[in-house]
Amino acid sequence: MRTDDGSGGPGGDRGPAGAEGAGESADGHDLRHHGDAEVRDGGPALVDLAVNVRTGTPPVWLRERIAASLGGLAAYPDGRAARAAVAARHGLPADRVLLTAGSAEAFVLLARALKVRRPVVVHPQFTEPEAALRDAGHTVDRVLLREADGFRLDPAAVPEDADLVVIGNPTNPTSVLHPADAIARLARPGRTLVVDEAFMDAVPGEREALAGRTDVPGLVVLRSLTKTWGLAGLRIGYVLAAPELVAELTRAQPLWPVSTPALAAAEACVAPRALAEAAHAAHRAAADRAHLVAGLEEFAPEGVRVAGPAEGPFVLVRMAGAAAVRRQLRVLGYAVRRGDTFPGLDEEWVRIAVRDRGTVNRFLQALDQALMLTRR
Repeated sequence: MRTDDGSGGPGGDRGPAGAEGAGESADGHDLRHHGDAEVRDGGPALVDLAVNVRTGTPPVWLRERIAASLGGLAAYPDGRAARAAVAARHGLPADRVLLTAGSAEAFVLLARALKVRRPVVVHPQFTEPEAALRDAGHTVDRVLLREADGFRLDPAAVPEDADLVVIGNPTNPTSVLHPADAIARLARPGRTLVVDEAFMDAVPGEREALAGRTDVPGLVVLRSLTKTWGLAGLRIGYVLAAPELVAELTRAQPLWPVSTPALAAAEACVAPRALAEAAHAAHRAAADRAHLVAGLEEFAPEGVRVAGPAEGPFVLVRMAGAAAVRRQLRVLGYAVRRGDTFPGLDEEWVRIAVRDRGTVNRFLQALDQALMLTRR
């Protein structure tokens, strides 16, 4: 585990951020590359294992709930009911909740609203937080978690003077679920601790969640409803934080940032019926992930290795010649997520979304072919 300023060397010159191209850090990582880019031009011809949105979603009942909201499009959005529903779901007062157009908007709001001197992002993780901070003119330091340590967090590795720390849990793309106590140990007076829990509802029992905690100073938890419920095109998520920070972020938001259909979706997705369905889906995904990991481990003689233990709805895989294998998989009809755009990883890594067993079995057959074709 090491601290890195994003310029390619540990403890390097912390020069001004924003000198790079849009979305690109000084060491060349494309921070704005996301899984949808892997399938954007392939269309329906590709089986999508690059995007971490649950398949078969949104469910019919949720589509009907969203459709029913369309009759109110003439009125400006009123988020009070959805905000109250989210607050009740986490046992919090409504003034601790901010609804956003997906968690990506929350990262932008935090980057623009917070006056911080030394923001630190724990990598490998979702790259949008760092991109948003850089775009807002911040110099960003990195703590790079190492493969040798299982990509696990050591709280002592985070610089003591960091006044903003961002970490994912479970972390995209490593699928590591950090202990809540380890993350809570990052809290300090005068520090904002941002925990991205976009995939926590895909973890059975949401163990290690910090959402709903009010005893951790400076804690900000981000949640997304787009992954489990198939709402990436609708854009809905939320922030859980102290009332004063919620008020500050609200001032940074444009008016009516969340649409009426998205508000209807938010209220529906935190209702008891939806929570029960999400819990069932999390257990099913855990079983499907175990099947995927077992299949991938059969390719160990070919140099394929799964980072783990994986706890999210995706797995991180290392293999020699991964870029060529990924291209061959695409020819065979399967899209997986390249790993080299994540700081701390290189082109030997790919991320694979968990799918049902039938899809996984067909993918494993394609992987077998791709490995043979690229090893010739």
